[in-house]
Amino acid sequence: MAESSPTFLATEGIHNFRDYGGYPTQGGGRVVTGLLYRSGQHVEASEADLATFADLGIRTVVDLRGNGERERHPCRRPDLWDGEVVFYDGETSSRPPHEPEARFDLTAESARERMLGVYTRMPQNAAMQTIFGQYLHALASREGASLVHCFAGKDRTGIAAALLHHILGVSRADMLAEFLRTNDAPTYEILERQSLPGIEARLGPLPRDAVAELMEVREAYFDRFMEVVDAEWGSLDSFLEQAIGVDDRLRDALSERFVT
Repeated sequence: MAESSPTFLATEGIHNFRDYGGYPTQGGGRVVTGLLYRSGQHVEASEADLATFADLGIRTVVDLRGNGERERHPCRRPDLWDGEVVFYDGETSSRPPHEPEARFDLTAESARERMLGVYTRMPQNAAMQTIFGQYLHALASREGASLVHCFAGKDRTGIAAALLHHILGVSRADMLAEFLRTNDAPTYEILERQSLPGIEARLGPLPRDAVAELMEVREAYFDRFMEVVDAEWGSLDSFLEQAIGVDDRLRDALSERFVT
C-alpha cells in the first residue's frame, strides 16, 4: 500500500478528485505523486475548483466520456488554459455506466447485476480499448501533470488507473485498493446531485441500497473486468498488448516517467 496516500482534493463541484500516485512498484520503486490525477466530470466546477486545477499544473485532460456525454455535460476549464483534451471521437458508452437506460424495477441485486454487466462489456468495447490506448500514449508523451476523468470518475476512470498501475508494476492488491478508494471520496453528494435526479426521472424513486450499488464501486466489479480479460486474452498483459496496443517501448516510457 502507499505509505501516505495523497488526500482527496477539496472541491465544490468536482467529485472524487485525487492523486493516484504514491503506490510501491516491483523492484522497490514508487509511482510518482503530483503528476497523475483522476476525478469525475467538471461540468459543475466552481471558480475555486478551476483555480485548484490550474495550480496543479495539469497540461493534459483525458476525457473517457463519449461525444454525447461531452455535449450534454460540457466540462469547465480554467480561463486561458492552453492544455490538450484527449477524447474518443464517438461514443464510449450510450450513457454513463452507473445510469441505467431501460425502465425496470431496480433493487440492490439488480443494480449490482447491471454494474457487473458494465464491467463485463468494458474490456470488449472497441471504443474503450481505443481511448485507453490514447490515455496511455498521452501520459507517455506529454509534459506536465495529467488528469483522467469520465462522468463519475469511478468505473471507466477506475479501470484506466488500474491499467496504468499494472504497467508500472503496482501490485494487484494496491490496484484494487486504489479502485475502492472512490468509496471514501468526501464529495459523494456531488455525484448524487448530478446523477440521481435523471435516473429517478426515468425509473422512479430508488431504494438507497440500489443507489449505493450504482454510485459506489465494489470489489466484484473490479474482479469481473479482470475475469473477462483473463478468459478472453489469457492475462492482463496480453490484453494490454493485443487490445490496447501497449508494447515494450510504451511500457518503458511510462515507467521512466512515472516510477521513481
